[in-house]
Amino acid sequence: MNLNLYSSLSDGYKNNSQKIRILTENWVNENIYCPSCGHNVNEYKNNKPVADFFCSRCSEDYELKSKKGNSLGKTIADGAYNTMIERIIGDASPNFFFLNYEKDTYNILNFVATPNYMFIPEMIRKRKKGIPNRPNYFMCNIDISSIPNSGKISYIKDGKVQSKDKVIDEWNKTIFLKQGYNLKSKGWILDIIKCIEKLGKNNFELRDMYQFEKYLKLKHPDNSNIQAKIRQQLQLLRDRNYLEFVGRGKYRIS
Repeated sequence: MNLNLYSSLSDGYKNNSQKIRILTENWVNENIYCPSCGHNVNEYKNNKPVADFFCSRCSEDYELKSKKGNSLGKTIADGAYNTMIERIIGDASPNFFFLNYEKDTYNILNFVATPNYMFIPEMIRKRKKGIPNRPNYFMCNIDISSIPNSGKISYIKDGKVQSKDKVIDEWNKTIFLKQGYNLKSKGWILDIIKCIEKLGKNNFELRDMYQFEKYLKLKHPDNSNIQAKIRQQLQLLRDRNYLEFVGRGKYRIS
């Protein structure tokens, strides 16, 4: 896989944002495969408003967002706030590709795919000011720091290419979330996965999860029995093969 964005296709462009768009889209078109099925992705030629790329085999759509700098950081700039919220609520959001590159060399440092079912409205941050001449039209940032690590599948991590088999396996590990969960239920599942990841170990116990009771109560103030909800969500993750139950309150990440 080529880890540099440069292409002569951008030589005729003076506007830097146009140049980067040409470079990043061309690079994805030449190097990236669908994380769902492994087939090559193709670029939409007619500027489809919802997505930039598609997989002709499994019909998944992908929107590309790029960022210069040493890391992807905590947020990624996106388009209109209301449009993004409507897409998430209406289950019409595309999957995302997130790319970051070095400013001077155009070397790619990270390339990540995130499934559309990993997003909930709370992850979308409205910017404080409207755009010029349209003060009531707000753009947004995607808070990628709130997405569980299992929803950020790395093709390239810190300049190192990950194996194709690993990318596809990690993508399909959470595909059960595509099965029609409402936003409230999905929010609980994502929060529990995030808590499991915060433990930083593959094997853990139920009592380890209880330490997040106050955190989860703040996120879900309408729930009066957090510990019971934790147990319920762990059972759901076990039934979906995300976790293995190894006996008497002990679990292992599959």
